[in-house]
Amino acid sequence: MSGERDKGSLWVVSAPSGAGKTSLVRALVEAEERLCFAISHTTRPRREGEIHGRDYLFVDEAEFLRMVEAGEFLEHARVFGNRYGTGRAQVEEAMADGYDVLLEIDWQGARQVRERMPESRSIFILPPSREVLEQRLRSRATDSEDVIRRRLGEAHEELAHHGEFDFAVINDDFGTALEELRHIVAGGNGHLAAGRPEVAELARQLLAGSEKKD
Repeated sequence: MSGERDKGSLWVVSAPSGAGKTSLVRALVEAEERLCFAISHTTRPRREGEIHGRDYLFVDEAEFLRMVEAGEFLEHARVFGNRYGTGRAQVEEAMADGYDVLLEIDWQGARQVRERMPESRSIFILPPSREVLEQRLRSRATDSEDVIRRRLGEAHEELAHHGEFDFAVINDDFGTALEELRHIVAGGNGHLAAGRPEVAELARQLLAGSEKKD
């Protein structure tokens, strides 16, 4: 990386499980040369097809707790019974090299990042409806029915925090959502603020639908 490039920025992307966040984030990083993906550490068991160092950095509970005690995480949280964390050194080194770093984390981690790096910017991705959210979760065919129901329940809490983010993208059409993400990270993002009326109305509908099923 040339030393002529300015220091990179830090972007945080969050969403409820099933909103399509991971696919969008990977496509965004592939499309934008300046962006790099910060890989999270996790104690979650590796799923079929996942690769250490590409999907996650898989560590055991003892190693994760050692890293917490050593202050090696920019953020960390316990989600669905497993621990996740982003290495501070990894992020800072990439930014120093001129890359814009993208973190794919939950709302708890996003809050920690905002506290520790106030200059970071954040994006929340919403599904177009609760029905689509459930359909996407079931189409994975990797989780049990109990896990799916728990994730649907947890989506309520995740969605309740959408207003803490700077920008919001509704993932109804993948191509459109990707272009909106590219627009945001390029700096032309005024019309995609998280507080815009259509996002508030969708979040209200999603939260109301969740309460009816819970």
